[in-house]
Amino acid sequence: MSTFEYPCLPRKEMVDILVETGIVNVTEANFINPQPEPVAHIYASLLNHLDSLQEDLGQIRFAALENLDNPDAIINSIWTMNLYSKVKQMVAAVGCPRNFTLKDLIKPDSTRTEFFVSALLNFILHRDLKMNLLKPIVEQLSFLDEKKREIEEKISQLNAEIAEHNEAREREQPLVQEVEAKVKDLRQTIQGLNNQQMSLMATFRTKREKAKETDDKISEAEYKLVQSVQENENLRSKIVQSPDKLQRALDEKASVRDQAKNSERQYPFLSFP
Repeated sequence: MSTFEYPCLPRKEMVDILVETGIVNVTEANFINPQPEPVAHIYASLLNHLDSLQEDLGQIRFAALENLDNPDAIINSIWTMNLYSKVKQMVAAVGCPRNFTLKDLIKPDSTRTEFFVSALLNFILHRDLKMNLLKPIVEQLSFLDEKKREIEEKISQLNAEIAEHNEAREREQPLVQEVEAKVKDLRQTIQGLNNQQMSLMATFRTKREKAKETDDKISEAEYKLVQSVQENENLRSKIVQSPDKLQRALDEKASVRDQAKNSERQYPFLSFP
């Protein structure tokens, strides 16, 4: 059941709403003294605003209408019956407490016309109010739908890129395998060079230790050499620098000794026991 009420809007207020909302251009006279054609136009405009009026004359063969005495009257009758059916359905759908009859179109009454127009207009106002309340939600849903489409397009694009990358990877697989084989060979070469380097480092350490031992021996020999030089210098200081002087001294000592011996021979009593 509908949640809106059915207050019968004042005639002037109905006219103002119909005109201001652009539903139909009417005056109060259309309600004071309602005529079939203007009233039908008001109902048709209300249904058009509600998107409920569907004129379907396709079932009538216009070639057959040409054989009738008054085809325009037939078409108008069909249009009137279609309008009556739609208005009746809409009035019932909005829960109006009164029944809409064909007489309300053919011979409209001022009170009933104002009542039914007011009922439909109240429903339009109620619907527009609800639509305005739902508008932010609808806009948000539209925004989310747009974002969803963008995300789906992005996902589709990414999937295409992934597929392209997979194909490229499969095409490059032989090259990758070749590079991996070369890398493996290089790693083995590097390992061999590392082993060779370690061996050279061990040899270098051994030679460095031997060189240190040699340096120690050289240092010791140099120390001994310095000591020998110093000893030689000491010995040289004790050696007579002039051989002639040494010979004269020796000769003098020999002469003194000879003289002493001769004296002993001449004066034996001077000798000491």
